[in-house]
Amino acid sequence: MTIRLAAYLQSDSIVDGEGIRTVIWTQGCPHHCLGCHNPETWDFAGGAEVPISEVKEIIDGLEGQDGLTFSGGEPFMQPKQCAEIAKYAKSLGYNIWSYSGFTFEQLLSLGKTKKEIMDFLNEVDVLVDGKFELSKKSYNCLFRGSTNQRIIDVKKSLKARKAIIDDKYEKVPSKNGRKRQEGVYI
Repeated sequence: MTIRLAAYLQSDSIVDGEGIRTVIWTQGCPHHCLGCHNPETWDFAGGAEVPISEVKEIIDGLEGQDGLTFSGGEPFMQPKQCAEIAKYAKSLGYNIWSYSGFTFEQLLSLGKTKKEIMDFLNEVDVLVDGKFELSKKSYNCLFRGSTNQRIIDVKKSLKARKAIIDDKYEKVPSKNGRKRQEGVYI
């Protein structure tokens, strides 16, 4: 089996989820968000087909990484491939984050007819959901580009069958190191 990637895996990221992470950049996205920072990943025929066995070999060689992040593109457009990679990475002790232009609720709805979506979602620990909205762009959001996007604890959310926001990412660090919450430095 192969996966279509926009680029080879990028290790040592500190902006694509908590800790030091390796990012898998999937190719192909139906959302076409205005202001997207990766428009080159939209084309479903772009990028390159890479054997999943090769991706696993790269993961085997990683050092000093806390987790794996799926981004893109839209990872949930290749759910079977992403699920297989995520399951393998979890077996090695990595935590899994995924970005998606779909909301958690949309993914649950799609998962009713596409088992592969639920298989992938079940391997994800944290989901950053929702389309990037240029009018809501903010440099003060941790691990997301616009304020409408949510950071969701997937395990709790699947159990509750509703989105459970991970509150620890709502407090935004300021430039001087103090925490900022709702416009007030604490």
